[in-house]
Amino acid sequence: MLVGYARVSSNSQSLDLQEEALTAAGCEKIFAEKMSGRSTTDRDQLALALDFVREGDTLVVTRLDRLARSVGDLHQIIEKLTAKGVAFRCLNQSGVDTDTSMGRLLIGVLSAVAAFEADIRHERQMEGVAKAKAAGKYKGRPPSIDPAKIKELKDAGMGAAAIARKMGIGRASVYRALAA
Repeated sequence: MLVGYARVSSNSQSLDLQEEALTAAGCEKIFAEKMSGRSTTDRDQLALALDFVREGDTLVVTRLDRLARSVGDLHQIIEKLTAKGVAFRCLNQSGVDTDTSMGRLLIGVLSAVAAFEADIRHERQMEGVAKAKAAGKYKGRPPSIDPAKIKELKDAGMGAAAIARKMGIGRASVYRALAA
């Protein structure tokens, strides 16, 4: 059985093209979600797809970056599939599959390139932030915690855990505000 997995990063993006391609490729069941691909931990549909596939099935994606953005995540997913006797195939990057040794090599190379691209993108973003800060245009996120209120509650005799509960913040945030 061919099982498809489609993912886009944000709610404003459409899954239609991926779902159409997976259906055209013969996928009988498709799991789709709108979720960042930076981590596999919060991707419920991916977890369901990995649970659903059985020995002899093939998990199909349109592009490798739809499945994973890091080499570690990709290898972890491929290992899970291999342990279950499930093959993997990528539609838009022909030759990327787990059926052949060349396909497995290509998966490793392409996942390394994808990780490299993500690092480059992050570096560019940080350069842009530094430039904006230097120009006085980057202010960052407005503070959500009032350090004066935390110090006031501490002076009134409340402990860090009680302050955190009262203000709806983490205890570590209380300690940081008190240390500042």
